[in-house]
Amino acid sequence: MSPLLPSRFADLEPFAGRWCLPTERERYDARMASTTEEMQAFYDAVVPRAEEAMAYLEGLAFDALPDDALNLLHLLYSMIQVSFPVEVWRQPRVPDSGSSTFDCIVEPVP
Repeated sequence: MSPLLPSRFADLEPFAGRWCLPTERERYDARMASTTEEMQAFYDAVVPRAEEAMAYLEGLAFDALPDDALNLLHLLYSMIQVSFPVEVWRQPRVPDSGSSTFDCIVEPVP
């Protein structure tokens, strides 16, 4: 199987299959299906590399990202998706939200 991420981010490859997701709905569903420990491990791996990943992506044309760079961007989006659950709530769900949900109408591009 070929790598999903640029080679300089090979250390994040173990998380790529689960967290390089193209839509907000898929990222939200992955968050909801994860344990706090799984999200924490993912978050702890990505956060120290986030600035380097953003700098790498900023050096590319966003309207023509290669697949591995687009996967890296999706990985960063997933890191953002789990940030509040990891940093604040210590659980995948929004506390005291009952069965309420929200749907994203417009996705970020790219």
